[in-house]
Amino acid sequence: MSLRNDSGLHTPTLSSVARGLLPNAGARTLGDQLQAAGGRPAGFDYLRIALSFAVVAMHSFSTSYGRAVDEALWVSPMGPFLRAVVPMFFILSGFLVAGSFERCKTITMFLGLRAIRIYPALSVEVILSAFLIGPFVTALPLAHYFTDPEFGAYLLNVTGHIHYYLPGVFAETPFPRMVNAQLWTVPYELECYIVMAALIAFGLRRFRSVAPAAVVGLTLLYFVAHLAKYDWTYVPPPGILPGSLLIVDFLIGVSLYLYRDAVTFRRPWFIACAVLSYVALYGMPGGEYLAIPTLAYVTIYLGLCNPRRLAIVSGADYSYGVYLYGFVVQQAMMYWFPGLRIWWLNIIVCLPLAAVFAALSWHFVEKPALRAKPLLVAFDAARTRWLSAVLARAFPADRGGRPGVAAPTEPMTAQDAAR
Repeated sequence: MSLRNDSGLHTPTLSSVARGLLPNAGARTLGDQLQAAGGRPAGFDYLRIALSFAVVAMHSFSTSYGRAVDEALWVSPMGPFLRAVVPMFFILSGFLVAGSFERCKTITMFLGLRAIRIYPALSVEVILSAFLIGPFVTALPLAHYFTDPEFGAYLLNVTGHIHYYLPGVFAETPFPRMVNAQLWTVPYELECYIVMAALIAFGLRRFRSVAPAAVVGLTLLYFVAHLAKYDWTYVPPPGILPGSLLIVDFLIGVSLYLYRDAVTFRRPWFIACAVLSYVALYGMPGGEYLAIPTLAYVTIYLGLCNPRRLAIVSGADYSYGVYLYGFVVQQAMMYWFPGLRIWWLNIIVCLPLAAVFAALSWHFVEKPALRAKPLLVAFDAARTRWLSAVLARAFPADRGGRPGVAAPTEPMTAQDAAR
């Protein structure tokens, strides 16, 4: 199917898009495109930083004018673009994490790598917000600030249990009291990794169909749960999409990686999926569910493009830092400089500041934390040897010399971890 013929422009259908995504003989696939880029296409690096910048731009309205203006934006023609940003982050993450999963030989190693990528930078951001920014902007005496229960609760953010308020902080901003709204996605990201580990335990290594089956099953489960919540009446989400669907987004990214050699890489289908995603996310009943596969294709297509790398994406990943620090930087600037409470001024001032914090986070927190990979490899190897010895004692070889139980999978090597 083509998007245009002699009779003019045609709107693609979901069924025709689905048929077109299956490769014909000789068609270029996602796997071909990934291999052509040496397994590291620059598109993913550009997409990560672009999405993190988009998050800061989105929050320029809520931090400058408050929730009312922000809510109006979600029902405008910009709404579908806003709704797509965070799901695209999770789809992208699922695709890339699936590659890491293939290199990790144990669940312990898989979860360990995820932990050193998430927790160090998150912990530093939480500590800086609580111990540096908070004391400077709180309306309370410092003795009351540090002893208030909200202060202790906020520190729990380092564990992934998210709290948004610090005592007396940002009370006079257009988005009052909120310290870092963007942390709402952290629990869902952790849940993605837990679900992924569960799927590995249930045979994902041997049966790749486990991933798309989980996508379909969880989508149906969430849809039925949504209907049950509202007395079996469909109620569309008023703004940002439900967090539970982010897990589905992550898993469909995983699925596209596992089926990368069975899905076509074609620009017409990218355009078709982009159009369908916009239509589905612009108030279509159930559109948040219908857009999952089409938005996934759009995301992975963009990620697999391989333009020349510029300095901003060469040897560093500032996207997580921008994502972590963007909102709190915007709140601080709106508090200290009320004259900046115009959305475009907000972006011009706060985006470079967030990028500075992101660069510091990468070079002094995230990148050094990644150097712990060899320690994880050593720990995983020791754990595997210990488990093998325990199993050997519990299940000794029979008289024919055959082992009574299979040995655990070999641990990840240092070379694997360095990739």
